[in-house]
Amino acid sequence: MAQLLTEAEIQEQAKVLADWTVEDSKLLITRTFKDFIEAIEFVNKLVEPAESAGHHPDIEISYNKVKIILTTHDAGGLTQPDFDVAQAISQIN
Repeated sequence: MAQLLTEAEIQEQAKVLADWTVEDSKLLITRTFKDFIEAIEFVNKLVEPAESAGHHPDIEISYNKVKIILTTHDAGGLTQPDFDVAQAISQIN
């Protein structure tokens, strides 16, 4: 199991993640697209980095908005894999 990050480590790593926020031991981002099709195309692009990392986001889709939530459920909070996957997701257009 991945080790929980300290609050200081979380804040330091969050500084380099544009548009992500930290709430209740979770990393969150909402991306808005032209329409539902573009939103789903984006979600499909999340599969490879999540599978490669063995760390999967929670995803909420509402028409043209995609909310991504990262946390390490079995650790009970944020770990390094959350930030690694967030960084990969941030690179997806």
